[in-house]
Amino acid sequence: MGKRRRAAALVGEELISPVNSLDDGYLMHIFSFLSPIPDRYNTALVCHRWRFLACHPRLWLRVERPIRDVTEPGVYPNLEAAVSAARPGDTILIAAGGTHVACNIQIKKPICIIGGGELPDDTVLTCSRGSDNALEFLSTCKIANLTIRAELGCCLLHRSGRLTIQECLLQCEQNPLDYLSFPIISTAIEYNPFPALKEQGHGVTVVHTRIEGGAKAVRTNGTLALQHVRAIYSRSSVFFWFEVGEK
Repeated sequence: MGKRRRAAALVGEELISPVNSLDDGYLMHIFSFLSPIPDRYNTALVCHRWRFLACHPRLWLRVERPIRDVTEPGVYPNLEAAVSAARPGDTILIAAGGTHVACNIQIKKPICIIGGGELPDDTVLTCSRGSDNALEFLSTCKIANLTIRAELGCCLLHRSGRLTIQECLLQCEQNPLDYLSFPIISTAIEYNPFPALKEQGHGVTVVHTRIEGGAKAVRTNGTLALQHVRAIYSRSSVFFWFEVGEK
């Protein structure tokens, strides 16, 4: 009778949490299919084992403030170092709190950059005066949950590929030369010899993002233009949805 009860208890445990019976390799493979924020981030809160696997450098790189120990594999003291080490398809998680410097960082491979805070205001990238931009994109990329501030110039410079900006705050500081400042500049020129393959073209997609300051939200040239504009007004801010694509 005791053996039957123990067997039933084991069966009950497997039914309650069968995923815990998988080894670390299988669990990490499952976690790789989750969106970094919020799904993979939430898995790290379940237990110590899941936190270790969900934050493993194979799944994403991390940018921590300098006061933290940066000798841990996959942890970098600044965004430029993390971008340099990233492989195509990697995700970089920037620690919340404090300010991270981002000046003229070129991104030539498809990666995802995400702020680690609960709100975009919790993770701030600052582009100091004298720099043309904070981030320059030459590949298909995504940024999310970040605040990006530029004293002069632009927050994001889009050269080529498809850029997705989701749930961010883009700020151009007020100054006498703010007519030269743009939160987003796209210099891409759309040319696609195969019109059916639209996903291979250039463009910018902005979703649920606040844009403050600057001459206007987006400056484009070539054959790209602003389209599908939508704005949602709240008590303290305005959120924008729009696309920059072929005219």
